[in-house]
Amino acid sequence: MDLRMRTKTGTLDVRRARAVVVAVSALAFVAKMVYAAQSRGPADVRIFNAFARGIAQAGPLRIYEHPMPHLPVYNHPPLASWMLLGLDELEQLGIPFGSLIRAPACLADFVSALLVFEILRRRRSTGTARACALVCALSPVLFATSGYHGNTDSVAVMFAVLAAWLLVDRRAPLAAGVAAAVAVSIKLIPVVAIPALAVTAFRAGRPALVRFGAGLAAVLLALWGPVLMTVPEPLRQKVLEYKGGRARLWGFVRFADWMGASDEFITALHSDFHLVFVLVCMAAGAWLAWVRPTAPAYAVALSLTLLLLLSTGSAVQYLAWPVVGLCLFGLWEGAAFGVLVGVVTVFVYSGASAVRWNDWALNLAALGWLLLAAGIVTGLRRVLAEPPLASPDRTPPVVGPRTRTPAAPSSPVNQQ
Repeated sequence: MDLRMRTKTGTLDVRRARAVVVAVSALAFVAKMVYAAQSRGPADVRIFNAFARGIAQAGPLRIYEHPMPHLPVYNHPPLASWMLLGLDELEQLGIPFGSLIRAPACLADFVSALLVFEILRRRRSTGTARACALVCALSPVLFATSGYHGNTDSVAVMFAVLAAWLLVDRRAPLAAGVAAAVAVSIKLIPVVAIPALAVTAFRAGRPALVRFGAGLAAVLLALWGPVLMTVPEPLRQKVLEYKGGRARLWGFVRFADWMGASDEFITALHSDFHLVFVLVCMAAGAWLAWVRPTAPAYAVALSLTLLLLLSTGSAVQYLAWPVVGLCLFGLWEGAAFGVLVGVVTVFVYSGASAVRWNDWALNLAALGWLLLAAGIVTGLRRVLAEPPLASPDRTPPVVGPRTRTPAAPSSPVNQQ
């Protein structure tokens, strides 16, 4: 079989695999939305509804100083406020808020599965890319956190991975900067991935770095600037310095409680070590982006998976943070975590409250934490063992003049 025939066959395989991923992801999206329409959801659905009504009264800027008694602190970044304002307007048209608040996360899961496929097909076999994408689309954790719980975690993660894909795979650093800014303006968790994206842009050359920085800065200024000028202190206290819930349900905090650690030590984990752990996640992602500058999605995955591993906050929706990253690392990493921790979500959501976990949920969550740690280690080893793509230092930069003769693709099979 000559090269032309192999290329044609490979292109057909990619298109078929993509079609399968799109179809299964679409079915998963529909299933989540049907479940969202038929289920009442946890207390967070009503809380978000109350937040949306508060924003409709006070506006998306003043909401941070608006008194909302009997509600948790409003700790969401500015773009989430605008989203809730839009959802409130749609609710006035007669669309149930319970379906509205869960739709963005369900749609984000659909996009994330496609991104997993598009990222991996250029770096691994088409079959592996398809399998990992399907694991992402069908992850029980995402069915629970997106289709039932309803929050913005999956949306923020999706935009962070989208930024990595745009930066290198699509050679669109300006759009990547915009996507990164949108991610941290929906929920602050992807801030740990920003250094990895910045390092990738730096390694790609000055034009890429300038365009990435311009997109990032412009959107951050547009979304955060008005709030910082209007209510800087409430924004700092409620969003920028928020450290997560104080429950002892997950990770280091849970293990310390099991071992009988003092309340002072656990309080220190919540407060004093919080910033240290965030910096570790940032540094790890930046390091991987430096050694694998043509695969920033892996660096983003490392930052986000480490964030849950080291998290001192405990909330069931946080379990969605590493799902996409683990699927990028490998098939078993994503599948094992999705199944085991998916069982945890079943126990949690079938209980009286999402913040009170029974012994089954706590014990399985501890195993899930160990599985997450193992998945990070094996995934990182796999990434480092992969033959690196051509370094940006030796190839045309991410941003450059278009020519009539394209550069030779790294693989004639997976470039469609």
